[in-house]
Amino acid sequence: MARITASVYTSHIPAIGAALDQGKTQEPYWQPVFQGYEFSKTWMQQNKPDVIFLVYNDHATAFDLDFIPTFAIGTAASYAPADEGWGPRPVPTVQGHPELAAHIAHSVIQQDFDLTIVNKMPVDHGLTVPLSLMCGQPPASDFHWPCPVIPLAVNVVQYPVPSGQRCFNLGQAIRRAVETYDDDLNVHIWGTGGMSHQLQGPRAGLINKAFDNAFLDQLIADPAAAARIPHIDYVREAGSEGIELVMWLIARGAMADVAGGKPPRVAHRFYHVPASNTAVGHLILENT
Repeated sequence: MARITASVYTSHIPAIGAALDQGKTQEPYWQPVFQGYEFSKTWMQQNKPDVIFLVYNDHATAFDLDFIPTFAIGTAASYAPADEGWGPRPVPTVQGHPELAAHIAHSVIQQDFDLTIVNKMPVDHGLTVPLSLMCGQPPASDFHWPCPVIPLAVNVVQYPVPSGQRCFNLGQAIRRAVETYDDDLNVHIWGTGGMSHQLQGPRAGLINKAFDNAFLDQLIADPAAAARIPHIDYVREAGSEGIELVMWLIARGAMADVAGGKPPRVAHRFYHVPASNTAVGHLILENT
């Protein structure tokens, strides 16, 4: 059967994608950020998955205020990088895994989660920046991502947004779905977005290092408690865009210990400020 062997958590800041695309990774401002992912690129080569299930949020590219799905799973064969106003990122087209995606959609819906099924959509920096950070940045013309990707877009842009508990429970349903797929596949699940940041208003530029690191501690050791954090705490402590952290709970809910297995091994942990006006958080957990 298929199995989830690891979860990856990372910010997906658009300025990181711009720094990669413009060859700025060794500039003094950016070098500490990208140094934090050197281990991760090696780890990916040594622990290459067959499929990545990638949780992210769309930034008004595939969806806008005319159509706002709470959870949207991509079941297409491929996904083109989106034009977010300055042309698509120079990265490869993302290849999907329609068979596993359709199986997960069927299983999760039968577990009483309403997913929107999407057969065609562009994918923006929320999805492509994590891939670049974890897999490197060769030219789009001669490079393919290392494996297929199943995108799950979560609405954390327009209220009402799903609770952390709902996201954590969805992760558990995804794990059950993966484990009922007949093919022997090694699946990684990634939760992206965050950490603390606010892009507008009097608190624009807010960074809360204490909250961010406490969240990482809790995500590792007590994810059920992290799932109980109410929306208002994210807004107060992590800024208006800090709510993106609920997407990390989907990935964490899919890990084995939540279903009674052994605690995960922390393969890597990284945190850095500044990167644009956002805190960068990154974590790799392995099922044991």
